[in-house]
Amino acid sequence: MAEFFTDIFTTVRSINIFDVIDIFTVSILFYFLYKFMRERRSGRLAVGIAVLLILKFASDLFDMYLIQFILQNVFQAGLIAVAIIFQPELRSALEKVGAGPLRLRNISESKNDSVDLMINNIASAAADLSSTKTGALIVIERLTRLGDLIHTGVVIDADPSPFLIQNIFFNKAPLHDGALIVRDARLHAAGCFLPLSQNDSIVKDLGTRHRAAIGASENSDAVVVVVSEETGIISVAVEGVLYRGYDKKSLADELRSRLITNTGENNKYRIKNIFTPKNNKNN
Repeated sequence: MAEFFTDIFTTVRSINIFDVIDIFTVSILFYFLYKFMRERRSGRLAVGIAVLLILKFASDLFDMYLIQFILQNVFQAGLIAVAIIFQPELRSALEKVGAGPLRLRNISESKNDSVDLMINNIASAAADLSSTKTGALIVIERLTRLGDLIHTGVVIDADPSPFLIQNIFFNKAPLHDGALIVRDARLHAAGCFLPLSQNDSIVKDLGTRHRAAIGASENSDAVVVVVSEETGIISVAVEGVLYRGYDKKSLADELRSRLITNTGENNKYRIKNIFTPKNNKNN
């Protein structure tokens, strides 16, 4: 026992500042990996991989040759399988890493006053659309460029007028079924098609518009505002999670916290997560 504690003491004494930095860096990486995978399908797959690793460790420890043989063959093709299975998540993570520090800058080079005007106009238009139960889908671009989505629609490059937003989503307008993409605090393109989320955890009662909003937020750092055509409920999708139940003021506060102050994690208006079992059956 004395030798055991002596070995521990010797090991601790041999730790230098670079070892501390190394451990700290790895801890940060694991934290962000956990945070990234927590609300995605990959979270379940990661649990399965962790179970296989535990089995591999146990088989090596207790010399269980049959399990060792099976797992050895499984892990030989493991890297290729992981790359295929986690392809959407890996792409999303690399896009966000390539975009740079997300918390240091938002809408590219736009001044806060123009962003604030855009936020107020979007909140006003969303509230009016909600009152008439007119469906709407508004994607606010941040660091991840959405050129591939913009090419599916019509470029308008207009000031963010509430009346123009309402006219775009008027149910007899030619562009009302697509998404409106906002770039640099301006209405950049309308009638755009968004990728639908493939997350099996999303409640089945959410319609195509909400799945498109979640899909766009999964594949980029965009903030997506969606108004339900059936209920008029205003929702916000960020990083693959949908929050519901906003009005004009709370929506403006949420967008401002996301696009200007970046304090969205503590925003009191965050109502409901779509991954909770007791979600409302509203579209």
